[in-house]
Amino acid sequence: MKNLMKSIRITLVFCVFFSVCYILVLWIFAQFAAPGEGGNAETVKLNGKIVGVANVGQVFTKDVFFWGRPSCAGDGYDGTRSAGSNKGITNEEYLAEVEARIDTFLIHHPYLKRENVPAEMVTASASGLDPDITPECAYVQVKRVAEARGMNESDVKAIVDKMVEKPLLGIFGPAKINVLKLNIAMEEANPTIYK
Repeated sequence: MKNLMKSIRITLVFCVFFSVCYILVLWIFAQFAAPGEGGNAETVKLNGKIVGVANVGQVFTKDVFFWGRPSCAGDGYDGTRSAGSNKGITNEEYLAEVEARIDTFLIHHPYLKRENVPAEMVTASASGLDPDITPECAYVQVKRVAEARGMNESDVKAIVDKMVEKPLLGIFGPAKINVLKLNIAMEEANPTIYK
């Protein structure tokens, strides 16, 4: 009986320790990782209103916006159903989805040839929540966005250039562009949704 009571006390102590202390350690780490947001996700604002979270992608389909990667998470960028499609590259359904995405991309980018469509723009990421695209994916969309907004391509490209996030320390990870932040920068330069 003595050993049983000792075991119960140790179990309760460890439950409290791992339930409270571990979460406290994570919370403290989050304060350093995102100091401006109080440890919460970085929110993005337009005209003083929060329009999204920087680390979760959103669906953009209008020609005035840059598009992100497709998402297989729920109905698209559903954080509660984060996942890829889990379909292999020989799966007929998957191949049909990719072909349909290529066709849609080419309809909106008639100046591109089929082989110039970036694979990243027609395949979903593993999480289905990817908020970023490579600079190359943004550059192939510059002409479409410029035409839709009535802007010069050089002005749109200059905004894209400013939004490129370099690899960490110049070597870790690829260069990337946050699609939501890029679209907010476009809206600030040439408003369309509040006209």
